[in-house]
Amino acid sequence: MLYLLHQIIDRSARSHPEKAAFSYDRETLNYCDLQMQANGLAVALIAKGLVAGDRVGLLLPKSLQMPVAVFGCLKAGAVIVPLDPQSPVDRLSLMIRDADIRQLIVLPEQARLVEKLCATEALDIRLVVGLPGPPTRAVRSVIAWDELQPEVSAPSIFLGEDDPAYLLYTSGSTGKPKGILHSHRSGLAYARLSADVYGVSPDDILGNFAPLHFDQSTFDFYTGPLRAATTVLIPQAFGFATASLANLIEEEQLSIWYSVPSVLIQLILRDALVGKDLSKLRWILFGGEPFPPKHLSRLMALVPGARFSNVYGPTEVNQCTYFNIPGDQPVEEALPIGRVWENTESLIVDGNDQIVASGDAGELLIRSPTMMLGYWGRPDLNERAFYLRMRDGGLAERFYRTGDLVRDRGDGELEFLGRKDRQIKTRGHRVELDEIEAVLCQHDDIEEAATFTVEDADQGMLIEAAVILRLGADTSDKDVSRHAARLLPGYAVPRKVLLLTEFPRTRTGKVDRKALAAVSA
Repeated sequence: MLYLLHQIIDRSARSHPEKAAFSYDRETLNYCDLQMQANGLAVALIAKGLVAGDRVGLLLPKSLQMPVAVFGCLKAGAVIVPLDPQSPVDRLSLMIRDADIRQLIVLPEQARLVEKLCATEALDIRLVVGLPGPPTRAVRSVIAWDELQPEVSAPSIFLGEDDPAYLLYTSGSTGKPKGILHSHRSGLAYARLSADVYGVSPDDILGNFAPLHFDQSTFDFYTGPLRAATTVLIPQAFGFATASLANLIEEEQLSIWYSVPSVLIQLILRDALVGKDLSKLRWILFGGEPFPPKHLSRLMALVPGARFSNVYGPTEVNQCTYFNIPGDQPVEEALPIGRVWENTESLIVDGNDQIVASGDAGELLIRSPTMMLGYWGRPDLNERAFYLRMRDGGLAERFYRTGDLVRDRGDGELEFLGRKDRQIKTRGHRVELDEIEAVLCQHDDIEEAATFTVEDADQGMLIEAAVILRLGADTSDKDVSRHAARLLPGYAVPRKVLLLTEFPRTRTGKVDRKALAAVSA
């Protein structure tokens, strides 16, 4: 019986030792080697002082070291914290401080980035795995990748299924990212449920497009290994090179694909899939943003042998609903997010937490074994995020408040109606518009900032901003954009910045963002 996330590769190593677990750039790592290398990393981390529950930052680009780092850290009892190497240093520093990360795992070519981070005040990086050479004043201890020795056995660490396993950071409304903490139980429950729903087997080859810090990657890193499938790590640069991405899908004979719709839309718009042998693709999963019916219909025509599913789930619950698209019907309207899957309970409630009548709109609440432990170090958020339903005998059932408005169509399929607050999805990433405003207002010359969204037929929801500068300021829209790019991930940087002397407002004095969008058009 599996209780811990890292046990999935141990079982697959016993049943399929020579089977490719992960591949990258035409090199492969089989399950036996993955298990032994992960064991070796775990032994080395503990020898350097790591104790169970420590947060370890995985500051890694796509590489075969990535799965070794994931499972090695888990085997050592650590909590993995995926970090985006392309994020601004200030943002990385903020997350490292927030999670109290003392160990980093990197690749040798990231030495300069590590140097910048370690030079940041208030960071206490004690160990960096992946750097060659002796320790420096900034880094007390280093371990080069080639110093790690494969081990037959993992260290003996006692962990329970409710112990934390991974911490994923998303946007926060105050300008500070918030960490979502998942346990071994929730991660393993997601892997099991998704493996069953999509029939994942050792014959499958998954394409890992999502970066490790994005929650979609949990499907590739946990669901695939659970069933001894092969996961192909796709270089991040391929997201901007549709021809290369289409060639990889064909050459690697991928059987399961999971990404945000915008990636697939770019492949369609550029005719990159035309003429490709896609006969091995049996299931295409997408989620995180709407998929325009006209583009989806064309994709379904290009891959007639595949099944298609619209999936839904905030990072806080991994994934909780799915809608399998009937292959014999044209897609002419927006897709529902589907039905909740096995072992998951949903409520649709009004503003007073009363269950709405059938067919009425309300906020979706989810109770599932895939649900997070809570927000890292944020009791204030946890208090607002959960709804407790009392049962007879004083038992409390905990539901997560998704903040999403839905309605039941009457057949158990849920229709997504929008966000309850100002959180949006853009290019598959969840972003809080309030966070962008808070960051913009950190600029000395900006008196007030407002963000709003515009719809793009091909790219979905895009972010724009308007600011009011202090009197006499000599700041341009490009200056504001550079300021945002220094503190925000790329997908959250407004594509356009308006410099205004005043904002249109509603009768209650609030900024009229619809009017701002009209001014921008």
